Order: sequence, then structure tokens, then C-alpha cells
Amino acid sequence: MALRITVDIFSGRPNPVIEVQGPEADEILGRLRPSRKLAGRGASEPDLILGYRGLLIEQIGAVSAGLPRSFRYLHGNLFGSRFSRRAEDEHFEDFISGDAGLLRGLSLGPGFTEMFRKEVARSKKERAEDKDKERHKRRHHHHCECGPLYEPAWWNVPQRQPFNNCYNYATNYRTDTFAQPGLAAGSMYTALNCASVGPAAVKDDLISTPGANNKCPKEGHLVALVIWPGVDFHWFRKGRNGFWSHKPGGTPVRNVDNSNHLIPDPRTANRSPYTTFCTFMVVMHGHIKIR
Repeated sequence: MALRITVDIFSGRPNPVIEVQGPEADEILGRLRPSRKLAGRGASEPDLILGYRGLLIEQIGAVSAGLPRSFRYLHGNLFGSRFSRRAEDEHFEDFISGDAGLLRGLSLGPGFTEMFRKEVARSKKERAEDKDKERHKRRHHHHCECGPLYEPAWWNVPQRQPFNNCYNYATNYRTDTFAQPGLAAGSMYTALNCASVGPAAVKDDLISTPGANNKCPKEGHLVALVIWPGVDFHWFRKGRNGFWSHKPGGTPVRNVDNSNHLIPDPRTANRSPYTTFCTFMVVMHGHIKIR
């Protein structure tokens, strides 16, 4: 028995992956044993928003009875294809981030485990709040003639969705590599802050446009860079209809923020841990190269 556990938390960077087998995998499956069925709103698949989105668990080889081959664990709940249950261990996130937990073996620096705990707590609190789920009504917006169409169905298919991140989507450039700013130019960012990620994107031939003030360019389309300080980056893009959309990591494309509101301006959107707005940039179609 073997398991692959992906911590679904980043948008720009590849997510951390843990692989376990033998007795350790058996212990984890015991903790994840399904109990009662979920009902009502709790039975629905969780919104895949910015920040912590749960643990993706894949069973490699034999499949444990009662569990799908692949499923998501989030705050004590299990979700799979036509499957929603409460887990036996409602605090599994605490277990993997404990002193002897699985996260300790990742090469992500000494601060990752503490950051993970804080982000799990933030995510749990935000999802538990009785937020207004009604989207903002569409107000009049100036159309961006050169902006890309909002076509989530093109991106949200198995051969594209898991392999392209927020940077791919924002630049409208499919690479299937989880593209990283500056990598194609040999000048990849060295720190997760505006001063490093922004210039790296400029090396990919994005045009820094800090004074854009959310206005559509005459040529190309507008994108925006935000940062989860010291942890990750995220990109939005402005569409032809004047609203913004984005793709949190390997999850589906969205045209709403973490409050399920349409995004007229990424500076005022609910971005959860991505608290730093860096800048606007312009993507000239056919002029950039990313990988």
C-alpha cells in the first residue's frame, strides 16, 4: 500500500508532495477511514480558492475499502467522485503538522510547518463564517477589446488544468509545466516578494505598467501580480468583459474572489493570504516566452 499526498496550498509554485508506504500508509488510511455521510451544504465540494484548499490523497496500487482511489481531505471532511464523508480523524491536518508529522520531512524550510498551521486555521475560520455567497451584480464596465475571452472550459480539462498555473493562465500561454516567472529567460525569481517576482516576469517580456490603474491597454491585455509574503505568488488577468479572472494553481479557472464575488479590480478583491498587491503588467500577445 502506498499513498501520494499533495498539500494543495500554492498558486504559482508547485505544491508540496509527500509519498508514504507500508505501515505508515496503513496508519494514515486508518485515520482517514470514512464515518458519517455529510449532508446539506457541507456535502458539496469545497470552493477551490486562494490559500489552503486541502490535502489531495491518491492511493497507489491497491485501494482501501470504503475510500475512492483519489480524494480530498479538508478540515475533517472527505470529498471524492460522488463521495462526501466525515473522516475518522477530524484533526488530520494537526497530525501531519505535529512534531513527528509528515510535513517535517519536506525540504521547504523550517517555517513551512508553522505557516501551514496558521493557513489551515485561517482557511477553517473563513470557510466557517456565514459569508454572503451572492455574487455582485454586473455593473457597467468598459470592455477591453484586446483582452482574452473568459473561457474556463478550455483550461479546466484533465490534459491542461493540473499542469498550468496562475502565470500560465494570466499570460494566456499554455506550457504544461507550471510556468515560473523568469525561468525561460534564465533569470528566475530568487525570493517570494514583489521586488523579485516582478522583474523576473519582465525578463519574460511582460511590460511593467504600475500606473495602469486597472485601465485596459490599447494593445495586449492587463495582468496583476500579488504576493503571499515569503510563501507564494499569484496572477490575475483582465478579460474582454472588463472583469478579472484567475487560476489558483492546478485547480479550475475562476472569475470570482475568495468571497465568491466578481472581480472588478484585483486590488480590492478578497485574496486571503495574498495580501500584497505588487503591480499591473501588460502581456503583448505573441511577444512573451515562459516555461
